Amino acid sequence: MASLDAVRRESVGIIGAGAAGLVTAHTLLQDGFGNVQLLTRDKSVGGVWERQRIHPGMTLNSVYGESSFSSLPMPPPQNQKRLGGEDMCSYMEKFADTFLAGKIQFETEVLNIRHATGSGWEIQVQDLRTKVKQLLFYDRIVLCTGGFSEPSIPESLSPDAAVKASFHGLVCHSAEFARHLDQILEDHKAIPDYSVLVVGGGKSAQDVSALLTRFGVKVTVVFEKTDAFLAYPIELPAILRKSRFLSIMASHIELRTRLERFLHTTWLGGKITRAFWDFLYWSSYKALNIPQNSPLRNSHSLFWGIRTNDEGTGKKDGFHALCNEGKIKLAAPARAVKYMGDGESVLLSNGTEIKANAVILATGYTSSWTNIFAQETAKELGIGRHPPLADAEEHCLELHVFYEEWVSSIYRGIVPARNINRRDFAINGAFFTVNNGYAFEVMAHWVSSYFLGDEMRLPSSPEEATKLAGRNAAWMRRRFPEMLLWVNESYSSDLAFWSWPQAMDELLEDMGVPIMRSGGNWLTWPFKVITPAEIKNLREERRAKREMDLEVVS
Repeated sequence: MASLDAVRRESVGIIGAGAAGLVTAHTLLQDGFGNVQLLTRDKSVGGVWERQRIHPGMTLNSVYGESSFSSLPMPPPQNQKRLGGEDMCSYMEKFADTFLAGKIQFETEVLNIRHATGSGWEIQVQDLRTKVKQLLFYDRIVLCTGGFSEPSIPESLSPDAAVKASFHGLVCHSAEFARHLDQILEDHKAIPDYSVLVVGGGKSAQDVSALLTRFGVKVTVVFEKTDAFLAYPIELPAILRKSRFLSIMASHIELRTRLERFLHTTWLGGKITRAFWDFLYWSSYKALNIPQNSPLRNSHSLFWGIRTNDEGTGKKDGFHALCNEGKIKLAAPARAVKYMGDGESVLLSNGTEIKANAVILATGYTSSWTNIFAQETAKELGIGRHPPLADAEEHCLELHVFYEEWVSSIYRGIVPARNINRRDFAINGAFFTVNNGYAFEVMAHWVSSYFLGDEMRLPSSPEEATKLAGRNAAWMRRRFPEMLLWVNESYSSDLAFWSWPQAMDELLEDMGVPIMRSGGNWLTWPFKVITPAEIKNLREERRAKREMDLEVVS
């Protein structure tokens, strides 16, 4: 491999300017990469928290402190107990202004990514302002487009389908809700008995419907299943919510400690674990006073799923409270099927027709990778999903149950297994976890070490990387049944929802730096609070190891 100085002179293109893209760029620059450029089609940074996407009432569904980076402390929330969209947007903008001035190319749509002749990468882009197309060349690429940038809209509910059915009202995806909010509120004032139908049961649907209801708009929400949630009579102390406690109770593919092995491999440990999660399920519904017959109880599993929100102690004008009061109408369990020919109704799967002046489709997102890779390049990289590997069957009980859940062969959720030896392509932001700030920062350091050619614990060949990725994919299908059918491949390269601390320990161990960094003794270690501060000196630790490795070689 080329010398460190030569590697640092090579160009790195980062696709996406959300949280993962920003911290990856900052980490590479800190490590001496001088030619780093971020590309984003947006007008400002932030990704899902970009200024044009946020709206009042939009909140982070995790506790404070779980989406910040070690180099920039997160200010307290502005107007509430939980971080809101404005808080996250302002933080991302400040991070970019502080560390990445002049490194971001805005309003640039990536049209195609492919290998350049010889080496490196060729990216075709279009300036969204001038519509001019050009080719950009980079020696290395980090894909940070995430899983929340390409709306998924059922064809039968699309704006085109609405036009064909002569539906008169507004139809938009929840990703575009902020742009249409003023119009909806104006129409609400002008049209008697104005109402909105929100399709979906996830966090976006809940935020949108609660906000509109607070403005006095009549809202009906239709869903088959809604998100699970954590709630409590009083805020959980940090030693429970921001420590390793929940991750230990959740299990991980590798059971590193005796406590984890006891909880997840013994009869008594299994009883304790099931009782704990059953109690969380019961106490969460009780904390928010959800009636026994409420459709809100038709939710995904806290333990077996990854669709969980942290509601804390709840809000008097929050989604669940408004549903309990009857201010938000629930049409569930049901599925929106199509627009009726009367121009004002939507047919549900149970035969009900719902009249609405506007329809908000909180129907999730599709992969952000599909349209930027030619089929040949995607196949060459091995970045797309494929049927489960036959030799991974031993790691997954009753594999036939999960066969439809296709998987990606992405090692550690960061590098396509087929490309492991090239060290010129990586991914950050496709790892599904509850602590994006900490996880994205650790992964950024992993990517930087990988690009620099540091001594790391890596598979010896693409074949070994594929086998290990297949083993992890089999674990994901077993641990989170049906979740890969819900989340797209650009946000499911790995699923370490509650168990993110264990997953980050694996990456730290790959880099040869200390793990379980929050400390503690045999009794206290599960309850030690994990903070971004514990990885603030990770660059210096990696540099010290690199220098020591070079001394050994010389």
